[in-house]
Amino acid sequence: MSTYTDQQIQQALADWPVRFKKYAQSDSSRAILQIITSFGPFIAIWALMYQSLEWSYGITWALALLNAFFTVRIFIIQHDCGHRSFFKDQRWNKIVGWIASLFTFIPFQYWAQVHDFHHGHSGQLEVRDIGDIQTMTAKEYAEATPRQRLAYRIFRMPLITFVVGPVIYLIRNNRFTLVKLQGWQNNRKWLALNNLFLFTAYGLGMWAFGWKTFLMIQLPIVFLFAIIAVWFFFVQHQHELAYKHWKDNWDYLLSAIRGSSFYKLPGWLHFLTGNIGYHHIHHLNSRIPSYNLIRCAEENPDLQQYVTSVTFFESLQFMFHKLWDEQTERMITFKEFYQRYEPAA
Repeated sequence: MSTYTDQQIQQALADWPVRFKKYAQSDSSRAILQIITSFGPFIAIWALMYQSLEWSYGITWALALLNAFFTVRIFIIQHDCGHRSFFKDQRWNKIVGWIASLFTFIPFQYWAQVHDFHHGHSGQLEVRDIGDIQTMTAKEYAEATPRQRLAYRIFRMPLITFVVGPVIYLIRNNRFTLVKLQGWQNNRKWLALNNLFLFTAYGLGMWAFGWKTFLMIQLPIVFLFAIIAVWFFFVQHQHELAYKHWKDNWDYLLSAIRGSSFYKLPGWLHFLTGNIGYHHIHHLNSRIPSYNLIRCAEENPDLQQYVTSVTFFESLQFMFHKLWDEQTERMITFKEFYQRYEPAA
């Protein structure tokens, strides 16, 4: 974990707009290769899942887990297209982004707009309900009613946050225009069109394979994908020394470097998750496509010393991070809250 002060980070990375600009260049060849190595395995494994229904549904679920990771990889393609970084040609970004949304169950343009907002405001406490996981501050929890505390504690239970929550996120947050900001009038139209596009594709799949067979294969993939995606997002923004401030004291550079973690995973897992573990670099410049993130990290090794690096096993303890403590500027557990703020409770 970084021991550098905010001032030291700001001084060391003052040249970040110029230094990282060269990595924000689209490469059509690498983009096409990523499409082949993402959609190709997904389709092959889907076909194997279809065959596995004659063997054992347990095998089907095991294959669904593998395909869920390839769905994450497809989602990163959609994500890059939403950032207008995957291809130089914006027409292809839209075409591929819309196609990818059929696999991920996440709408392309609506989600991309919400996600862009997240990038421009990540860590701002005023808008933490947009594109982020609901997080109360210790002060807010201290002032909450018993009913509000109970509701929040239930929401932050691992079973709810990482299993039930992802399902609700897919079928509620991404099917209705819950985020409505000024100038976002086209959101409802684009989301309605994407829902029609998606449900038509699912209808065709159920017609071609039979509704039961299609859903027995596709639903486990989408369910496991949602869990993986939410877990990664949680690890990337809910680590102990995260960055959460009110707008008046918020800084973009610090929100990227302190507010986003570097998920140190094996190479094969970085491959399956589209290198999104290099989240600090992505937040520093969202126009850097996923296939350039590793090169950026390798050519700028000094960047890693300012960021919170965490392995998979280390990240498991993040499940106990429940509240943002503004006094100590860190995520704390409920136990720490009661010891620090309500010792007699």
